[in-house]
Amino acid sequence: MSIKMPEMSLFSKKKTNNFLLDHMIELLLVVLIIALWIVEPVFMTPGNILNVLRNSAMKGVIAYGMCLVIISGEIDLSVGSQVALSAVIVAWVAKHLNDAGIMPLAAGAVVGLLVAILVGLLIGVFHAWARHKFGMPSFIVTLASLNILYGLAAIICGGFPITACFPDWYVFLGTGQIAGIPVPAIIFLLMFFVFWFLMEKTELGRKIYAVGGNAEAARLNGISVWKTRLFVMCIVQLMCVLSGVMNSAQVRSATFGFGRGWETQIISSVVIGGTSMLGGIGTVWGTLIGVLFTGIISNGMTLLNVNEYMQYVVNGGLMFFAVWFNTYVTKRKV
Repeated sequence: MSIKMPEMSLFSKKKTNNFLLDHMIELLLVVLIIALWIVEPVFMTPGNILNVLRNSAMKGVIAYGMCLVIISGEIDLSVGSQVALSAVIVAWVAKHLNDAGIMPLAAGAVVGLLVAILVGLLIGVFHAWARHKFGMPSFIVTLASLNILYGLAAIICGGFPITACFPDWYVFLGTGQIAGIPVPAIIFLLMFFVFWFLMEKTELGRKIYAVGGNAEAARLNGISVWKTRLFVMCIVQLMCVLSGVMNSAQVRSATFGFGRGWETQIISSVVIGGTSMLGGIGTVWGTLIGVLFTGIISNGMTLLNVNEYMQYVVNGGLMFFAVWFNTYVTKRKV
Protein backbone atom coordinates (compact mmCIF):
# COMPACT_ATOMS: atom_id res chain seq x y z
CA MET A 1 0.00 0.00 0.00
CA SER A 2 1.57 3.24 -1.15
CA ILE A 3 1.45 6.35 0.97
CA LYS A 4 0.47 9.49 -0.89
CA MET A 5 2.25 12.57 0.38
CA PRO A 6 0.07 15.66 0.77
CA GLU A 7 0.63 18.21 -1.94
CA MET A 8 2.12 21.50 -0.92
CA SER A 9 -0.52 24.21 -0.94
CA LEU A 10 -0.28 27.06 -3.38
CA PHE A 11 0.20 29.42 -0.43
CA SER A 12 3.16 27.40 0.89
CA LYS A 13 4.74 27.23 -2.57
CA LYS A 14 4.46 30.99 -2.91
CA LYS A 15 5.99 31.53 0.51
CA THR A 16 8.87 29.20 -0.33
CA ASN A 17 9.49 30.86 -3.68
CA ASN A 18 9.38 34.33 -2.13
CA PHE A 19 11.82 33.25 0.59
CA LEU A 20 14.27 31.91 -1.99
CA LEU A 21 13.94 35.05 -4.10
CA ASP A 22 14.41 37.31 -1.07
CA HIS A 23 17.55 35.49 0.04
CA MET A 24 19.05 34.64 -3.33
CA ILE A 25 22.04 36.95 -2.87
CA GLU A 26 22.92 35.26 0.45
CA LEU A 27 22.71 31.84 -1.22
CA LEU A 28 24.91 33.03 -4.10
CA LEU A 29 27.40 34.43 -1.59
CA VAL A 30 27.66 31.06 0.16
CA VAL A 31 28.14 29.28 -3.18
CA LEU A 32 30.80 31.83 -4.17
CA ILE A 33 32.70 31.35 -0.89
CA ILE A 34 32.64 27.55 -1.22
CA ALA A 35 33.77 27.70 -4.86
CA LEU A 36 36.70 30.00 -4.08
CA TRP A 37 37.65 27.86 -1.08
CA ILE A 38 37.84 24.79 -3.33
CA VAL A 39 39.73 26.52 -6.15
CA GLU A 40 42.07 28.52 -3.89
CA PRO A 41 42.31 27.14 -0.30
CA VAL A 42 44.21 30.23 0.89
CA PHE A 43 40.99 32.19 0.45
CA MET A 44 39.54 30.87 3.74
CA THR A 45 42.60 31.61 5.87
CA PRO A 46 41.95 34.05 8.74
CA GLY A 47 44.45 36.52 7.32
CA ASN A 48 42.70 36.68 3.95
CA ILE A 49 39.23 36.96 5.50
CA LEU A 50 40.41 39.92 7.59
CA ASN A 51 41.98 41.37 4.46
CA VAL A 52 38.61 41.18 2.67
CA LEU A 53 36.91 42.95 5.56
CA ARG A 54 39.58 45.66 5.74
CA ASN A 55 39.44 46.36 2.01
CA SER A 56 35.64 46.27 1.98
CA ALA A 57 35.44 48.76 4.85
CA MET A 58 36.57 51.78 2.79
CA LYS A 59 33.71 51.52 0.33
CA GLY A 60 31.39 49.66 2.68
CA VAL A 61 30.79 52.51 5.11
CA ILE A 62 29.84 54.74 2.18
CA ALA A 63 27.58 51.99 0.81
CA TYR A 64 25.52 52.14 4.02
CA GLY A 65 24.93 55.84 3.48
CA MET A 66 24.28 55.30 -0.23
CA CYS A 67 21.70 52.66 0.68
CA LEU A 68 19.71 55.30 2.56
CA VAL A 69 20.06 57.77 -0.30
CA ILE A 70 18.80 55.29 -2.90
CA ILE A 71 15.97 54.05 -0.67
CA SER A 72 14.85 57.68 -0.37
CA GLY A 73 14.66 57.85 -4.17
CA GLU A 74 17.84 59.86 -4.72
CA ILE A 75 21.45 59.23 -5.79
CA ASP A 76 24.86 60.68 -4.94
CA LEU A 77 27.61 60.42 -7.54
CA SER A 78 30.04 62.70 -5.70
CA VAL A 79 31.08 60.20 -3.03
CA GLY A 80 34.40 59.21 -4.60
CA SER A 81 35.54 62.81 -4.94
CA GLN A 82 34.44 63.58 -1.38
CA VAL A 83 36.68 60.77 -0.13
CA ALA A 84 39.66 62.46 -1.78
CA LEU A 85 38.69 65.97 -0.67
CA SER A 86 38.20 64.88 2.95
CA ALA A 87 41.59 63.19 3.13
CA VAL A 88 43.34 66.14 1.48
CA ILE A 89 41.68 68.65 3.82
CA VAL A 90 42.76 66.77 6.95
CA ALA A 91 46.32 66.38 5.64
CA TRP A 92 46.65 69.99 4.44
CA VAL A 93 45.28 71.54 7.64
CA ALA A 94 47.35 69.31 9.94
CA LYS A 95 50.58 69.86 7.99
CA HIS A 96 50.20 73.64 7.65
CA LEU A 97 49.26 74.16 11.29
CA ASN A 98 52.28 72.10 12.31
CA ASP A 99 54.69 73.81 9.88
CA ALA A 100 53.48 77.23 11.07
CA GLY A 101 54.20 76.25 14.67
CA ILE A 102 50.59 76.80 15.71
CA MET A 103 49.99 73.27 16.98
CA PRO A 104 51.50 69.78 16.67
CA LEU A 105 50.29 67.21 14.15
CA ALA A 106 48.21 65.36 16.76
CA ALA A 107 46.06 68.45 17.41
CA GLY A 108 46.22 69.71 13.83
CA ALA A 109 44.72 66.45 12.57
CA VAL A 110 41.76 66.94 14.92
CA VAL A 111 41.18 70.43 13.53
CA GLY A 112 41.54 69.09 9.97
CA LEU A 113 39.04 66.35 10.70
CA LEU A 114 36.52 68.87 12.04
CA VAL A 115 36.98 71.00 8.93
CA ALA A 116 36.48 67.96 6.69
CA ILE A 117 33.28 67.05 8.56
CA LEU A 118 31.99 70.61 8.19
CA VAL A 119 32.74 70.61 4.46
CA GLY A 120 31.03 67.24 4.06
CA LEU A 121 27.92 68.50 5.82
CA LEU A 122 27.84 71.65 3.71
CA ILE A 123 28.07 69.59 0.51
CA GLY A 124 25.23 67.38 1.72
CA VAL A 125 23.12 70.45 2.55
CA PHE A 126 23.85 71.90 -0.89
CA HIS A 127 22.75 68.69 -2.63
CA ALA A 128 19.49 68.53 -0.66
CA TRP A 129 18.86 72.26 -1.12
CA ALA A 130 19.38 72.18 -4.90
CA ARG A 131 17.09 69.13 -5.12
CA HIS A 132 14.38 70.74 -2.98
CA LYS A 133 14.61 74.39 -4.06
CA PHE A 134 14.99 73.99 -7.81
CA GLY A 135 13.71 70.45 -8.33
CA MET A 136 17.02 69.48 -9.93
CA PRO A 137 17.59 65.73 -10.23
CA SER A 138 20.09 64.58 -7.63
CA PHE A 139 21.86 62.73 -10.45
CA ILE A 140 22.76 66.03 -12.13
CA VAL A 141 23.55 67.92 -8.92
CA THR A 142 25.91 65.28 -7.59
CA LEU A 143 27.46 64.67 -11.01
CA ALA A 144 28.46 68.33 -11.04
CA SER A 145 29.80 68.02 -7.50
CA LEU A 146 31.84 64.98 -8.51
CA ASN A 147 33.95 67.15 -10.79
CA ILE A 148 33.97 70.22 -8.54
CA LEU A 149 35.16 68.32 -5.47
CA TYR A 150 37.75 66.42 -7.50
CA GLY A 151 39.12 69.71 -8.81
CA LEU A 152 39.17 71.28 -5.34
CA ALA A 153 41.06 68.30 -3.93
CA ALA A 154 43.65 68.58 -6.72
CA ILE A 155 44.03 72.34 -6.15
CA ILE A 156 44.50 71.97 -2.39
CA CYS A 157 47.20 69.31 -2.69
CA GLY A 158 48.75 70.92 -5.77
CA GLY A 159 48.41 67.72 -7.75
CA PHE A 160 50.88 65.86 -5.53
CA PRO A 161 50.43 63.62 -2.47
CA ILE A 162 50.66 65.30 0.93
CA THR A 163 52.98 63.21 3.11
CA ALA A 164 54.36 63.27 6.66
CA CYS A 165 51.13 64.88 7.81
CA PHE A 166 49.40 62.41 10.13
CA PRO A 167 49.97 61.63 13.83
CA ASP A 168 50.04 58.13 15.26
CA TRP A 169 46.42 58.17 16.49
CA TYR A 170 45.25 59.00 12.98
CA VAL A 171 47.37 56.29 11.33
CA PHE A 172 45.94 53.79 13.82
CA LEU A 173 42.48 54.27 12.23
CA GLY A 174 43.78 52.79 8.99
CA THR A 175 46.51 50.38 10.04
CA GLY A 176 45.81 49.51 13.68
CA GLN A 177 44.36 46.29 15.08
CA ILE A 178 42.23 45.48 18.11
CA ALA A 179 42.39 41.85 19.27
CA GLY A 180 43.94 41.00 15.92
CA ILE A 181 41.10 42.55 13.92
CA PRO A 182 41.89 45.54 11.65
CA VAL A 183 40.36 48.79 12.91
CA PRO A 184 38.71 49.55 9.53
CA ALA A 185 36.95 46.16 9.68
CA ILE A 186 35.69 46.93 13.19
CA ILE A 187 34.41 50.35 12.08
CA PHE A 188 32.74 48.73 9.06
CA LEU A 189 30.85 46.24 11.24
CA LEU A 190 29.95 48.84 13.89
CA MET A 191 28.51 51.13 11.22
CA PHE A 192 26.37 48.24 10.01
CA PHE A 193 24.65 47.99 13.40
CA VAL A 194 24.18 51.76 13.57
CA PHE A 195 22.53 51.94 10.15
CA TRP A 196 20.56 48.73 10.67
CA PHE A 197 19.08 50.11 13.90
CA LEU A 198 18.31 53.43 12.21
CA MET A 199 16.41 51.87 9.32
CA GLU A 200 14.70 49.02 11.17
CA LYS A 201 13.91 50.45 14.60
CA THR A 202 13.39 54.21 14.29
CA GLU A 203 10.71 56.52 12.95
CA LEU A 204 13.29 58.27 10.80
CA GLY A 205 13.99 55.01 9.00
CA ARG A 206 10.30 54.58 8.24
CA LYS A 207 10.19 58.14 6.90
CA ILE A 208 13.08 57.40 4.54
CA TYR A 209 11.21 54.39 3.16
CA ALA A 210 8.02 56.45 2.83
CA VAL A 211 9.70 59.29 0.95
CA GLY A 212 11.37 56.85 -1.43
CA GLY A 213 8.15 54.95 -2.01
CA ASN A 214 6.02 58.01 -2.76
CA ALA A 215 7.28 61.47 -1.82
CA GLU A 216 3.95 63.21 -2.39
CA ALA A 217 2.03 60.68 -0.30
CA ALA A 218 4.64 61.03 2.43
CA ARG A 219 4.25 64.82 2.37
CA LEU A 220 0.47 64.56 2.62
CA ASN A 221 0.94 62.33 5.67
CA GLY A 222 2.94 64.99 7.45
CA ILE A 223 6.46 63.78 6.64
CA SER A 224 8.98 66.50 5.78
CA VAL A 225 10.44 65.38 2.46
CA TRP A 226 13.00 68.19 2.64
CA LYS A 227 14.34 67.16 6.07
CA THR A 228 14.44 63.51 5.12
CA ARG A 229 16.41 64.20 1.95
CA LEU A 230 18.66 66.57 3.89
CA PHE A 231 19.47 63.84 6.39
CA VAL A 232 20.35 61.14 3.83
CA MET A 233 22.40 63.52 1.69
CA CYS A 234 24.41 64.62 4.73
CA ILE A 235 24.88 61.16 6.23
CA VAL A 236 26.39 59.74 3.04
CA GLN A 237 28.84 62.65 2.93
CA LEU A 238 29.86 61.97 6.52
CA MET A 239 30.52 58.36 5.59
CA CYS A 240 32.75 59.66 2.79
CA VAL A 241 34.72 61.65 5.36
CA LEU A 242 35.11 58.52 7.49
CA SER A 243 36.23 56.53 4.45
CA GLY A 244 38.68 59.27 3.45
CA VAL A 245 40.18 59.19 6.94
CA MET A 246 40.62 55.41 6.93
CA ASN A 247 42.01 55.40 3.40
CA SER A 248 44.55 58.16 3.98
CA ALA A 249 45.52 56.69 7.36
CA GLN A 250 46.21 53.35 5.71
CA VAL A 251 48.63 54.78 3.13
CA ARG A 252 49.84 57.62 5.43
CA SER A 253 49.34 60.27 2.79
CA ALA A 254 46.57 62.10 0.94
CA THR A 255 46.05 62.91 -2.71
CA PHE A 256 43.28 63.95 -5.08
CA GLY A 257 43.23 60.50 -6.71
CA PHE A 258 41.61 58.80 -3.71
CA GLY A 259 38.17 57.37 -4.36
CA ARG A 260 38.25 57.97 -8.09
CA GLY A 261 35.52 55.83 -9.70
CA TRP A 262 34.28 54.46 -6.38
CA GLU A 263 30.75 55.74 -6.93
CA THR A 264 29.90 53.06 -9.50
CA GLN A 265 31.34 50.26 -7.35
CA ILE A 266 29.47 51.48 -4.28
CA ILE A 267 26.18 51.80 -6.14
CA SER A 268 26.76 48.31 -7.58
CA SER A 269 27.15 46.87 -4.07
CA VAL A 270 23.96 48.56 -2.88
CA VAL A 271 21.95 47.40 -5.89
CA ILE A 272 23.37 43.86 -5.71
CA GLY A 273 22.15 43.84 -2.12
CA GLY A 274 18.57 44.27 -3.30
CA THR A 275 18.02 48.03 -3.05
CA SER A 276 15.77 49.31 -5.83
CA MET A 277 17.00 52.26 -7.88
CA LEU A 278 13.37 53.42 -7.97
CA GLY A 279 13.42 53.99 -4.21
CA GLY A 280 11.39 52.70 -1.29
CA ILE A 281 12.91 49.18 -1.30
CA GLY A 282 16.13 47.95 0.26
CA THR A 283 17.84 46.97 3.51
CA VAL A 284 21.11 47.71 5.24
CA TRP A 285 21.59 43.95 5.66
CA GLY A 286 21.31 43.52 1.90
CA THR A 287 23.90 46.26 1.41
CA LEU A 288 26.29 44.49 3.78
CA ILE A 289 25.89 41.29 1.75
CA GLY A 290 26.33 43.24 -1.50
CA VAL A 291 29.56 44.83 -0.23
CA LEU A 292 30.92 41.46 0.89
CA PHE A 293 29.85 39.88 -2.41
CA THR A 294 31.76 42.41 -4.52
CA GLY A 295 34.68 42.43 -2.08
CA ILE A 296 35.01 38.65 -2.17
CA ILE A 297 34.82 38.58 -5.97
CA SER A 298 37.56 41.21 -6.17
CA ASN A 299 39.70 39.32 -3.67
CA GLY A 300 39.08 36.02 -5.43
CA MET A 301 40.09 37.38 -8.81
CA THR A 302 43.27 38.80 -7.26
CA LEU A 303 44.14 35.43 -5.74
CA LEU A 304 43.49 33.75 -9.08
CA ASN A 305 45.65 36.35 -10.90
CA VAL A 306 42.77 37.54 -13.08
CA ASN A 307 43.48 40.68 -15.10
CA GLU A 308 42.59 43.71 -12.94
CA TYR A 309 40.63 45.31 -15.78
CA MET A 310 38.39 42.26 -15.86
CA GLN A 311 37.04 43.45 -12.50
CA TYR A 312 35.36 46.36 -14.27
CA VAL A 313 33.68 43.92 -16.63
CA VAL A 314 32.57 41.71 -13.74
CA ASN A 315 31.26 44.64 -11.66
CA GLY A 316 29.32 45.98 -14.63
CA GLY A 317 27.86 42.56 -15.32
CA LEU A 318 26.92 42.11 -11.68
CA MET A 319 25.13 45.45 -11.57
CA PHE A 320 23.16 44.61 -14.73
CA PHE A 321 22.24 41.22 -13.29
CA ALA A 322 21.23 42.76 -9.95
CA VAL A 323 18.92 45.33 -11.54
CA TRP A 324 17.36 42.67 -13.77
CA PHE A 325 16.95 40.26 -10.86
CA ASN A 326 15.38 42.91 -8.60
CA THR A 327 12.91 43.77 -11.36
CA TYR A 328 12.14 40.08 -11.83
CA VAL A 329 11.57 39.55 -8.09
CA THR A 330 9.24 42.54 -7.89
CA LYS A 331 7.13 41.25 -10.77
CA ARG A 332 6.96 37.73 -9.32
CA LYS A 333 5.69 39.05 -6.00
CA VAL A 334 2.88 41.07 -7.55
